[in-house]
Amino acid sequence: MFVTSDTGTGLARLAYLIGMSTAEHKDKASQMGPIGVCLVTVSDTRTEETDLNGRYLRAEIESQGHRVDGYRIIKDEPQQVAQVLDDFAQTDCRLILFNGGTGISPRDTTYDVLSRKLEKTLPGFGELFRMFSYDEVGAAAMLSRATAGTYRGKVVFSTPGSTNAVKVAWEKLICPELEHLAWEVGRK
Repeated sequence: MFVTSDTGTGLARLAYLIGMSTAEHKDKASQMGPIGVCLVTVSDTRTEETDLNGRYLRAEIESQGHRVDGYRIIKDEPQQVAQVLDDFAQTDCRLILFNGGTGISPRDTTYDVLSRKLEKTLPGFGELFRMFSYDEVGAAAMLSRATAGTYRGKVVFSTPGSTNAVKVAWEKLICPELEHLAWEVGRK
């Protein structure tokens, strides 16, 4: 614990030190070069032609100077979710972004599969996502089981399949920390 005779000064110094650490991490992360991201749309109805989320994410990722290392549309079937996670975990990507299948209907299984496989969870992602979603959809935000964590050296995100939800997650949470997340998960 950081202790000083002046509590205010001690807290300010601690905040400064913590901030520097994050800034240093982000600086190192920004030097990694293009980061590979894999995209998974979980839907019983979408096709490549109707997958607005896939197109949006690809354009956003590439506009940031990164690359899409893999892309699939799968049905909301537990075996397919698990298989694509394992397949993409064997690639050079650092992040795997799932969208769809996070609700509470019987067909929504993405969260259930991923939550059993994640090695470390990032509870703050789901909490912040629901907080931002509340501003958009009110109390219905609690129906989202958005989640994130690590799996076999990758950072995995799972968001609802609505285009607005994907944009909120990307713009407010994932994109601002993309390089930092990729750097952290790759540290030895």
